[in-house]
Amino acid sequence: MSASASSNGAAPAPARRIATGVPGLDDILCGGLTADRVYLVEGTPGTGKTTLGLQFLLEGAAHGEAGLYITLSETADELHAVAHSHGWSLDAIAIFELASDAMLDPDAQQSVLYPAEVELGETTRGVMEQVEAVKPVRVVFDSLSEMRLLAQNPLRYRRQILALKQFFAARACTVIMLDDKTSQTDQHLHSIAHGVVSLEQIAQEFGKERRRVNIVKMRGIRFRGGYHDYVLERGGITMFPRLVAAEHVGDFVPVPRPSGTPMLDQLLGGGLVAGTNTLVVGPSGVGKTTLTVRSMVTALARGERAAFYLFDEGLGTFYARAAALGMELQPYLDSGALTVRHVDPAELAPGQFAHMLLEAVERDAVHFVAIDSLNAYLQAMPGEQFLMLQMRELLTYLNQKGVTTMLVLGEHGLVGEVRRDIDLSYLSDCTVLLRFFEAGGKLRRAITVVKSRTASHALTIHELRLHSGGIDIGAPLQGFEGILTGLPTYRGETALMTTGDDGER
Repeated sequence: MSASASSNGAAPAPARRIATGVPGLDDILCGGLTADRVYLVEGTPGTGKTTLGLQFLLEGAAHGEAGLYITLSETADELHAVAHSHGWSLDAIAIFELASDAMLDPDAQQSVLYPAEVELGETTRGVMEQVEAVKPVRVVFDSLSEMRLLAQNPLRYRRQILALKQFFAARACTVIMLDDKTSQTDQHLHSIAHGVVSLEQIAQEFGKERRRVNIVKMRGIRFRGGYHDYVLERGGITMFPRLVAAEHVGDFVPVPRPSGTPMLDQLLGGGLVAGTNTLVVGPSGVGKTTLTVRSMVTALARGERAAFYLFDEGLGTFYARAAALGMELQPYLDSGALTVRHVDPAELAPGQFAHMLLEAVERDAVHFVAIDSLNAYLQAMPGEQFLMLQMRELLTYLNQKGVTTMLVLGEHGLVGEVRRDIDLSYLSDCTVLLRFFEAGGKLRRAITVVKSRTASHALTIHELRLHSGGIDIGAPLQGFEGILTGLPTYRGETALMTTGDDGER
């Protein structure tokens, strides 16, 4: 019989897991931290280590667990100020402040002003005496960089950390040790700690800084690898686990549904299919958003819930333009069937946006999603390669949940040669192409479907007209050549649509 098996041959009970108190982190850790272990949270100043430590202790206090915050680098007043900025009270948490007035006394044996002269053994004994007095279940030790300075050499430092680890283990304490990464080459902590959580802060050339977390190691449990975005705001840290589409497989029937424009349904080979995404591509003002809103209103009218994420346009302009084209959104907003969110890409973490979509689908039962536009979404990403990976996971997730998705991608240029920031057509299930072209002394619009994975779509090009009554799509433009270039040649008898009040929409 193995040493870990019980006398009757049964497998040992799984180790107890405890919540961290940080939204999203327990999901990343697939259930929280293993109790009665020592963990390392490392990160440069400003990444939120202290905030995470306080959230960990407050979570325990909410469940009646005694908590102790041992601080070598911050004063108790500073800790209370941090808590106050988040709207918290630390009354239920014991704070042991080594940087006290007594330690600054010139007659005292220890001095915070000259840490190299402080006796590390006495500091460690002070920590142990406080633990014996408080008998905490959760402990935060802030910070190990001070211990490193006190130790003066790696061997002494490692011995002291090992002594603390054994001491805490004997008293069934779950401990988070904070380190500010002042020693980039120090691997002692990684080898000693049961788990290592790394916090990073990345400065952007414009906009809000980005923060991300990476679980470097975690013994004995499964966790979500890679980088996960998080935000540090009033109320604490919120982490957004990286979206893995394979974990969210749904069951649905991929049936085509009307878009609200009969001729567009014919071009698509039956309509917009549930569980697919449609990419609407074209230059500014050609009608991409209008086409998307028309499809969304049709979905709302048949009882579906929808979410529209607006990156470029202001909300006031968006609502006014929809109403001017006969698509009134306010009743759906009032009933809660429609959610329109204006997203500032300079302030948004990419993982936060993915989390917004996931909540809309899982919590609000949204079945129609529109993103306008991918150009601005690109600006929220750290690089093009990450956009591709994130967008692939996002679209796969939405498809697996049976969501009808419409994506708007703007192109640079109006007539003639156009270009786009990025090509996502290979990720789309269906691609609708819109173009301006000149004919009869007027600027006109054309529409065609260039790709569909789910139906036999039409290959014809049609004129598109926007007016106060909505959208019209005419007969195939069979008498023209070169429409998609913007400067067509007329060679047949096909008549163009009668134009009226056809301003840019």
